[in-house]
Parts: sequence; structure tokens; C-alpha cells
Amino acid sequence: MVITGSTKILGVIGSPISHSLSPIIHNAAIDHLSLDYRYLAFPVAPDQLTTALAGFAAIGLVGCSVTIPHKQAIMPLLAEITPLAQAVGAVNTVWNTPTGWHGTNTDVAGFVSPLAAMQRDWSDTTVVILGNGGAARAVVVGCHQLGCGEIHVFGRDAAKLTQFQSSWEKIQLPVNGSDTPKQVTIKTHLWAELSALINQANLLLVNSTPIGMYPQVDSSPINSVMIQGIGSNSLAYDLIYTPRPTKFLQLAKDAGMMTIDGTEMLVQQGAAAFELWLKQPAPIQIMRQALIRSLNAN
Repeated sequence: MVITGSTKILGVIGSPISHSLSPIIHNAAIDHLSLDYRYLAFPVAPDQLTTALAGFAAIGLVGCSVTIPHKQAIMPLLAEITPLAQAVGAVNTVWNTPTGWHGTNTDVAGFVSPLAAMQRDWSDTTVVILGNGGAARAVVVGCHQLGCGEIHVFGRDAAKLTQFQSSWEKIQLPVNGSDTPKQVTIKTHLWAELSALINQANLLLVNSTPIGMYPQVDSSPINSVMIQGIGSNSLAYDLIYTPRPTKFLQLAKDAGMMTIDGTEMLVQQGAAAFELWLKQPAPIQIMRQALIRSLNAN
């Protein structure tokens, strides 16, 4: 595609950012739809975030994705933040408006998408989330939206777990498309308590930690003995997308569980941002194929 003086710019900001696959995904969609846009990666150091946003506004940047370490730091700099992003406590998508930058979080939509496609009743599902960092917050919101029966979060630091649980006490969000908000309710546990809860008949087990991510491909947040006790009608979901599969998902598959890896979440959160920026449906299959080709090439 030829870039001209009328080409509109989208992008992703982070530090570091050279590893980002977002330009591959979004530019594949842009090329497929023959749009006069280009999606670029911008390295923005933490102490340059305010300056970068002002510069982006000055040049008319349409919108951008936001990744580590800016997802929380960018929030005070925005003119408006959606209630969803406020609940998650992080913004991963911003867009330029006449009143300033607005932000939301599409990680929730990305996480929920493959689960919602199953068209099942989640009300009798027990959710076990491994990890209590920023990614776990998006998972909690997504599971609340699905109407999952119970949500349990596991971590290794008691103080951080207490803080994590208390942060949800005043948060209300809709469930299953209802306009009526409902209290987000979770239970937190230390990692040592995991074996006592994991033997559930209908379990959604989510790894929100970086354990098992390349290059630590031989690591898993739980071992083969523990995962063997999980019911075969349960589902294992790893937010990591490289390697494919992670050791965690391979162990789950060997135990007869259904599995979902992080590629679909990456594609779907990107598609949600694309549609927000360009006000048209995203070519999700094209984006998915571009991502898979890139992952297979590395």
C-alpha cells in the first residue's frame, strides 16, 4: 500500500514495542478492506507518555492500542474512560475526539469472544483464575459478563490478594447483556489452596500469569498430577499465545479438557478496537490468518 498525504494513522504504544504483533494483524485488515490507513508501532518511554499523546493529537492520529507499561498510567491523561475500563483498571484502546482522548478496554471482549461463541449456560460454571495481576482483572469482568456461577482468584501474596478482592467491592457491571448492573463478586485464595478447589465437575481454568510464555516453554502454572483431577467436561484457557500450545494447555489436553489459547483473545481484542476506530466490521478471519502465519514463521 502507498502512503500518501491523506493516509490516516493508527498505532500501538508501549515500551518495548518491537515485538508487537498488532501491526501485522491490523495492517492485514486494512489491506483487505483497501482502506487509506496504516497501523504503526510507536516506542514510547514511560516518562514520555504525556508528550507522546499531545504529539499524536497534533498530527491527527485516529487512535491507538496501549500496551505495557502504559495501560494504567494513561488513564489520568484521558478526557473520558468507559465504565468497563474503569472496572478493569486499565485502558488498552484510545481514540482521538474533539474533547480529547477517550479510552476503553477491549481485552474483556477479546477474552469473552471464544467463550460466548460456545453458546452455553455459564451459570453453573466455577471459574478458577491463576494469577491476580492486570490480566486477571479483565478475566474477572469477562466471567462476570458471562454470568459464571463462582469466580475464584489465586495468587501467592496474601496482601495483594486482599487488595485485589477489596477493589471489586463497589463495582457493578451488567451480566449477559442485561442493562441492569450487578455486583462483581469474587473469592481470593492463596496458591496452596488450589488443589482443594480444582476438582470441579464444570470448571473454567484460566491462566492469567506469564508462566509458560516463550522462552520458558517447559513451565506450567500447575502440574500434571493436579490437572488430571479436573473433569473432562471442563475448559482450560491460557492467555499466552506463544508457544502454541503452552505446556499448561498440553497437560490440559492430555487430561481430556477442552482448550483455548491466547491467539483468539489477541485477534478479538484487536478486532473490537478496529471496529471502534473505523466504524465498520473487522475482517476477523483475515486478522486471524495473519497472526497465525506470523506465529508459525517464528
